[in-house]
Amino acid sequence: MHEIICPHCQTAFKIDEAGYADILKQVRDTDFEKQLHERLTLAEQEKRNAVELAQTKLAGEFRNVSASKDAEIQELKGQLNASGVERELAVAAALNVVEKERDLLANQLEHAKQDKQAASNLAEAKLANELQKVTAEKNADLQNLHAKLDAVELTQKLAITEAVSAVQKERDDLRSSLERAELEKQLAEKSLKDKYETQIKDRDDAIERLRDMKARLSTKMVGETLEQHCETEFNRIRATAFPRAYFEKDNDARTGSKGDYIFRDMDEAGTEIVSIMFEMKNESDRTTTKSKNEDFLKELDKDRVEKGCEYAILVSLLEPDSELYNTGIVDVFHRHPKM
Repeated sequence: MHEIICPHCQTAFKIDEAGYADILKQVRDTDFEKQLHERLTLAEQEKRNAVELAQTKLAGEFRNVSASKDAEIQELKGQLNASGVERELAVAAALNVVEKERDLLANQLEHAKQDKQAASNLAEAKLANELQKVTAEKNADLQNLHAKLDAVELTQKLAITEAVSAVQKERDDLRSSLERAELEKQLAEKSLKDKYETQIKDRDDAIERLRDMKARLSTKMVGETLEQHCETEFNRIRATAFPRAYFEKDNDARTGSKGDYIFRDMDEAGTEIVSIMFEMKNESDRTTTKSKNEDFLKELDKDRVEKGCEYAILVSLLEPDSELYNTGIVDVFHRHPKM
């Protein structure tokens, strides 16, 4: 379970794993849409800025070229006007000096006018040619600018497409990861459920077998079965855990009582390092009189002292309601330092 606090009313409430995962998915989708919108807006703004910059640059270049050509045209017109004035002054001077040769000068004047017309036509043709050239250059510049703008726009579109594709791929990968995680979670939950159901069934079967066995055994037989179980379990690990240990039944009843088993462990030099007196107590569920663990502690301590053991351990199944009790063997430790 997860605890979530409302950001408005500060109220805490708990939700399960599925609800928490659904809320987390909604938050992630919202953040993703917000980031995608911000990236698209930024790309569109960059595109508009690039177009405006190109248009401004083109307008400046066009104004500079127009101003330059206008200056050239005015210069050519000034040259034509100056040439006409000089010719008229020459004609007037010639008429005043050689009035008798008027007809000849008139003829020359006619030729001069024709030359002037030809020069004017030539100048106009030259000017028209220059204007056409300037116009062609401007058209070429405009086409280049349009081509650059188209290239910029295409680049922006490609960049946006790539960014969107990357974000979409990332989103798809996240969705796939979430789906895989959800599937793995479901499989794990099912596996754990099956595992624990099997364990519970096995435990119930074991309990039922133990209950059936207890119902068939007498109190003495039940106790002996517990002793055999403890001896079998100890012998199973003796070779690896206690290679120099002694664990045998206590058969010495000269003092009137004895324990069940005596455990002694030695070091490599043969010196005893620990000794324990074991007493195993069990009883059937059908036994009328129920014993308690503390009923045997005093006698167990007496046997410990008589047999020279450092510790005494009571292995008991007498109190099923005790918090120390388990479905297996319960060890109730009652230790007394060796006096």
